[in-house]
Amino acid sequence: MTVTEKPTYTILADDRTDVRDFAVHLENVVPTHYDQKNLVIDLLKYENLTLEDLVQFLKLSNYQRADKKSFIFVNTGINYDVVPDEMIVVPTIEEAGDIIEMEEIERDLGF
Repeated sequence: MTVTEKPTYTILADDRTDVRDFAVHLENVVPTHYDQKNLVIDLLKYENLTLEDLVQFLKLSNYQRADKKSFIFVNTGINYDVVPDEMIVVPTIEEAGDIIEMEEIERDLGF
């Protein structure tokens, strides 16, 4: 896993070859090392990401969001219309950063 620290969030990129293995790996790593950080999950290398692949991350997404932390996926291959409301998928890292910034403002305002 490649980790890139930004001022307001951390990017976790998969260096594996299987998105489902990455989801399992993150379930073990995030609660112990990244639970207090806003996270961007870089899945850009998976151009044929399916909804079934993405929902492997749902439990972890809910865990982070329940703790008032952002959890954003970056991927261009998935049909955004089928993504569950509990998950946010955007096409670029920059857009993920923008969403985290907006969510931080909402949290500061008490939403």
